[in-house]
Amino acid sequence: MIGSRKWLYILPNLFTLTSIFCGFYAMSLATGDATPEKLYGAALAILFGMLCDGLDGRVARLTRTQSDFGMQLDSLADVITFGAAPALLVWKWALAPLGFWGLFIAFAFAGCGALRLARFNVLEMRGAKGSSSHFVGLPIPLAAGVIVSLVVAHYKTYGPGEVPAALPVAVLVILLGYLMVSSVRYRTFKRMRLSRRTAAMFAFFLTSGVALTLQYRASFTLVAFAALYVFVGLAEEIIFFRRRREERLAARAAATIGGRTAVVTDDDDDDEDDR
Repeated sequence: MIGSRKWLYILPNLFTLTSIFCGFYAMSLATGDATPEKLYGAALAILFGMLCDGLDGRVARLTRTQSDFGMQLDSLADVITFGAAPALLVWKWALAPLGFWGLFIAFAFAGCGALRLARFNVLEMRGAKGSSSHFVGLPIPLAAGVIVSLVVAHYKTYGPGEVPAALPVAVLVILLGYLMVSSVRYRTFKRMRLSRRTAAMFAFFLTSGVALTLQYRASFTLVAFAALYVFVGLAEEIIFFRRRREERLAARAAATIGGRTAVVTDDDDDDEDDR
């Protein structure tokens, strides 16, 4: 019985390793004289890596095999699959004409993703965990998802002959990098419970996704939902900025008055697949 239990710990790590393979395969396609077809294939590989990344934490929870080892492995996988691979992809796809600055912007995306993951790991080791209702900073898989969805949509719309505009893509990559290391909060939807309101929201988004897919194509649906998630987080941060700042100040004041050393943070990530 104990031996069979040990084997269960391999299952979530297999999904994580598969995610790493997807990132490695995407980079192999994007290196050298990468054709638009290869870049499209690299984008699909990263999308599949996102699926594996979403499954590893859930498998770990279902089998009750969460571990510090799994958390560290997942962070390393995210750096490769959602940091280095999308950075190389977007550089070869659109930023190469900018020369050194295009290369630096692509690196900045990967670097910001690594910084976000390092922040998460440090806070985890300190035990500084909050609720599970929000992420702090844009999660690196979702930042990569924005880039990948654009590559897929561009290829499906214009084919291999059209070169994307470098400057708008560069601005977008810089924005995504900043959002990853920022304190902007994004909803996790972990606390969402089945109700009439959530059922109505799910039906609305499902209907909208089907309509977009039928009217245009599935790649447009990916772009629309990725962009919606990013901008909803920004809108909420602007609307609730004052209230959240007051909450942070009140928490720090309470920690100081209590005469104890505490790490006060808004970082709400608490699962292996939340980064």
